[in-house]
Amino acid sequence: MVSLNKVFLIGNLTRAPELRYTPSGTAVSDLRLAVNRAYTTQSGEKRQETSFLTVVVWGKQAETCGEYLDKGSPVLVEGRLQTREWEGKDGQRRNVVEVVADRVQFLGRARGAPAEGEPVEEPIVEEEGDEVPF
Repeated sequence: MVSLNKVFLIGNLTRAPELRYTPSGTAVSDLRLAVNRAYTTQSGEKRQETSFLTVVVWGKQAETCGEYLDKGSPVLVEGRLQTREWEGKDGQRRNVVEVVADRVQFLGRARGAPAEGEPVEEPIVEEEGDEVPF
């Protein structure tokens, strides 16, 4: 049997990336992403719902996200779903489903980028950490 765990999301950050480092020095950043879905009910009423997802980004890509992204930044995320479990301070078992990013592509103007109409090249950061301009 073949299985596939692949996610593509386009949305906006609900807050600035939270960049931190593991004890071994590896960068990790948490992105909080809002993804909208528009649909029409059976009665013809148009509705919109928003899902809020946590995206975990590792390595050089995490540092680049921390440098260039801010609250409201539009991004495309390619990655996979991962379930993480832990025991809380109260002794209760907890779990969460997160998206682990293989690639984050910036879709809008980066923080500190030139104003509208001025040329800007924002990096696309591949999994290996190589920066590739648009």
